Amino acid sequence: MPVVGWLNAGGFGATGPFVAAFRRGLGEMGYVEGQNVAVEYRWAEDQYDRVPVLAAELAIRKVNVIATIGSITTVNAARTAAGERIPIVFGTGGDPVALGLVGSVARPDGNLTGVSYLVADLAAKRLDLLAQTVPQAKRIALLINPQNPNSEGNVRDTEEAARPLGVQLLVLKASTEGEIDAAFATMVAEGAGAVVIQADPFIHSRRPQLLALAARHAIPAIYTWREFAVEGGLMSYGPNLGDVYRQIGNYVGRILKGARPADLPVMQPTTFELTVNLKTARVLGVDVPPAILAGADEVID
Repeated sequence: MPVVGWLNAGGFGATGPFVAAFRRGLGEMGYVEGQNVAVEYRWAEDQYDRVPVLAAELAIRKVNVIATIGSITTVNAARTAAGERIPIVFGTGGDPVALGLVGSVARPDGNLTGVSYLVADLAAKRLDLLAQTVPQAKRIALLINPQNPNSEGNVRDTEEAARPLGVQLLVLKASTEGEIDAAFATMVAEGAGAVVIQADPFIHSRRPQLLALAARHAIPAIYTWREFAVEGGLMSYGPNLGDVYRQIGNYVGRILKGARPADLPVMQPTTFELTVNLKTARVLGVDVPPAILAGADEVID
């Protein structure tokens, strides 16, 4: 029975629900976990120093394929452990060519391929949507994880988008639970009228904390993933995360059937979902513009 290695820097609580989507992708290629394929799961529980150790465990186990989604740190750990012996299917929010993962999107070369879900390029779009929704906010915060390699580009793109909007950007950094609390305290102290939340594996794992802080301080926020808006965030804009996991499972199945990663082009999303939570908008006193509602893929009321 072939064995798939699963490497995730986050915890099961935040990303475990998407395992079902990954299994659907495997199923599209005829693989059912426990019947004709086994999966070795490794979760770092947001302890990034554990990722290389977990990747090495999978390499020693001699798994047939490694599936990893999240930060470039996780993908690089898998690549270091696997060398050229084990194919890797990744999911990353940045440009895989600029990050040095593949030679080109169309022909990856080597033993890596996967899904680039482009969330690193959407920070400016999320700022624009938030500025339209909360036009009275002349100072908007951007919460980033400084350990994320995409953060510098996120800040640069968002600052460029803020200038024509007449918005002052307040950049706040957080890579621990305590720093997230401190960042929201700073938002309040500095008079930020809204906040853009970076797409980052650690930040994603702190979803309950972020939603609670935004509600407690009455700060309108826009997130990447739909799950935030469904659970009480004001709005979200980004690809469907479940579909990303499904695509990764599909590629893993193809490789198990004999496909070479070099022949599988890196997939990219073609659609992005805008979700608006009107219940939260009413609590915050935000009057969502009709144009935003008309363009939303999902309105929660």
